[in-house]
Amino acid sequence: MKFTTRDLQARLAALGFHPGPIDGIDGRRTRAAAADAMKRFEVDRARHLFGPDGLHRIHWHWTAGAYGLIQVESDSYNFLVDHEGQAHEGDWPAEAQASYAVGCAASHTLNANTGAIGVSCDAMAGAQERPFRKGSAPLTWAQIEGMVQLTAQLCAKYWIPVSRWSVLSHAEVQPTLGITQRWKWDIAWLPDMDAPGDPVEVGDRLRRMVIEAMPKDMAA
Repeated sequence: MKFTTRDLQARLAALGFHPGPIDGIDGRRTRAAAADAMKRFEVDRARHLFGPDGLHRIHWHWTAGAYGLIQVESDSYNFLVDHEGQAHEGDWPAEAQASYAVGCAASHTLNANTGAIGVSCDAMAGAQERPFRKGSAPLTWAQIEGMVQLTAQLCAKYWIPVSRWSVLSHAEVQPTLGITQRWKWDIAWLPDMDAPGDPVEVGDRLRRMVIEAMPKDMAA
């Protein structure tokens, strides 16, 4: 599998170890955290800290689209959730992200597609962050619940811990992983909010929902 130092740092943090800042620098704290994790999991290579499928993160999005899935959306995400909460597979299976290449997997997050499953709500056409306008196809609670249930299933299947570093929205990628994005604010708004909020706080709220949806023996 392919992974960067930044990927390893995020994985270590997700597993409960402390690599220091998620900055892509293979420093002393990163090496110490990796050594502690390898000892804890009784493995001799950092790659064995990842699941066998090479998938280690889930990124949440919205399509900024109207009602109804279209081809560009199916090509861009591994899974899409419609307004009724029904999940649909995109053109690329999740496993394609393990060895990401343009045209051979879903390109859902700038410079952060390898090992990351893209799950998108088909919503928010015409939405605007400031001044806030929710557009003609705002997120629905059924849609969010569908995304949460799908995320719980994927976490269980691919050994992805539910944490800020491994299950996060597109809007959290830059502040949490330090990977520059292009003014993304999905998902910083939920249907009971008057305006977008802090992406990490909204992400924490969604992650709590995922943990509640996980099988009880896997939620810890």
